Amino acid sequence: MDHLIIARSLFGTTMAFHIIFATIGVGLPMMILTAELLYQRTNNKDYSIMAKRWTKAFAIILGVSIPTGTIAGVQLSLLWPGFMKVIGTVMALPFQIEIYAFFLEALFMSIYVYAADRIAPWMRNVSLFFVALGGLASAVLITNVHAFEGTPAGFDIRNGKIVNVDPWAAFFNPSFAINALHVAVSAYIVGGFIVAMVAAFKMLKSEYGTRVYRFHQKALMVGLIVGGLFSLFTALSGHEAAQSLYKYQPEKLAGAEGLFKTQSYAPLTIGGYTDAKTESVKWGIEVPWGLSFLAGNRFDTVVKGLNDFPQKYWPPLFIHTLFNAMVGIGMLLLLMGVIGFIWNKVLKKERFPNWLLWVYVACGPLSILGIEFGWIFACTGRQPWTIYHKLSTADSVTTAGNLGILFILFVVIYMVLAISAVLVLLYYFKKNTVLEDINRTEQKNVSLSGSNSLGGK
Repeated sequence: MDHLIIARSLFGTTMAFHIIFATIGVGLPMMILTAELLYQRTNNKDYSIMAKRWTKAFAIILGVSIPTGTIAGVQLSLLWPGFMKVIGTVMALPFQIEIYAFFLEALFMSIYVYAADRIAPWMRNVSLFFVALGGLASAVLITNVHAFEGTPAGFDIRNGKIVNVDPWAAFFNPSFAINALHVAVSAYIVGGFIVAMVAAFKMLKSEYGTRVYRFHQKALMVGLIVGGLFSLFTALSGHEAAQSLYKYQPEKLAGAEGLFKTQSYAPLTIGGYTDAKTESVKWGIEVPWGLSFLAGNRFDTVVKGLNDFPQKYWPPLFIHTLFNAMVGIGMLLLLMGVIGFIWNKVLKKERFPNWLLWVYVACGPLSILGIEFGWIFACTGRQPWTIYHKLSTADSVTTAGNLGILFILFVVIYMVLAISAVLVLLYYFKKNTVLEDINRTEQKNVSLSGSNSLGGK
C-alpha cells in the first residue's frame, strides 16, 4: 500500500474507534442529568435507578475513551508532523483549553458519584451539568481543530513560513459555530438512542406488564424523546451546514451532491452513486431546484460544479454516498422518535409491538454509523488537503517507515479494548440487575442518591 494511504488508514481507524466511545461519553451525561431531573420532579424512583445505572456505564465507557483519545493525540504528532507544525504555531488553544474541560468533567463526576448522598438535589444537578458541560467542551474543542482544517483562518503561509498568526481568529474560524452545534446534537442523539436500544432489547426479553418491563419502557421513552428531539435539531442545522459548504468548501458541496456542471436552479440529488464518466448520479432521485435553495435561500442560486475545479482537487466521488447515508440515518432516527412518542404518549398504548422494539434495537448501531459516516464524509470530502487550500495531505505526512506493522498492532489493540469493554459492561449489569436495584431502592431508609456511588450494593 502507498505510504500516505497507510498513514491515513492508521489514523482513520484510530479515530473511527475512538469516536464511538467519545460520542457516547458526551451523550450519556445528558441522559443522566435528564433522569436525575425527572426523578426530582416526579419522585419516581425508577429515574433515580436509571441515573445510577447509566453512571456506571459512563464510567466504563470513559475508561476506553481516555486511552484511545491519548493514542489519537500521539498519532497526530507522529504521523502528521507537517500538520502539527501549523497547529502548534496557530491552533494550540483548543488543546490547551481542553485540559481544563477534562478536569472540570472529572472533578464534578467525582462529586456526583461519591458525594451524591451528602449534597442537596440542586447540587447534584449542578454537578451533572458541569459533567455534561465538560464532556461537551472537550468534544467541541477537539473538533474545532477539524473545523479549522476546513475553514482555516488566523495565519498565512509565505515562502514556506507561517506568518500573520492570530490564534483567536483561528479558534473562531468561520465553521466553528456550526461544527460545535453539530457535535453537540449528534452526541445527544447517540446518547438517546443507545439508551433506547438497550431498553428495547430488555423489553423484548421481559414479560409484558412486569415491574422490569415498565422500568425499561420508561427508559425507552426517555431515550426516544431526547434522541428524537436532537435529531430534529440536526435536521434544522443541515441548512446552515450546506450554506457553510457553499461559501467555504464548494468542491465538497459539489462532490456531496454529484454536481459536475455549474448551474442555477441546481437539483438536490437523493440516493444513487456518482459516475465520473457520465458526469451524473445514477439511480438518484432529483429534487428540482433543491440544492440551489439549500445553498443560498433562492432557487436561482448559482452552485459551482466539479468541472469548475482542477480534477486533482476533486474530493473522492463516493462522498455522495456517505453524505446520503448520514442524512438518511438522521431522518430515520427522527421518524422513529416521533413514532414512539405518538404511540405511547398520544395514542396511550402501553405495549410496543415486537417488530417496533427490534427497530429501536437497530437504532442504536445506526446512530453510531451515522456519526461514522458523517466524520468520514467531513474528512474525506476535504481531500487532498489537510488544511484546506493551505497544506496538502501529502505534505503533512511523516516519512517514517514500518507503518503497516503499526497499523496491524493498533487494530489488535482496538479489538482487545472493544471486547474488554463489552465484557465488563455485560458482567457488571448481569451481576447488578434492574430488579435488584428496584428492590434495594424501595427498601426503607435506603438513600436513593447514595445508590449512585460506584461502590455497588
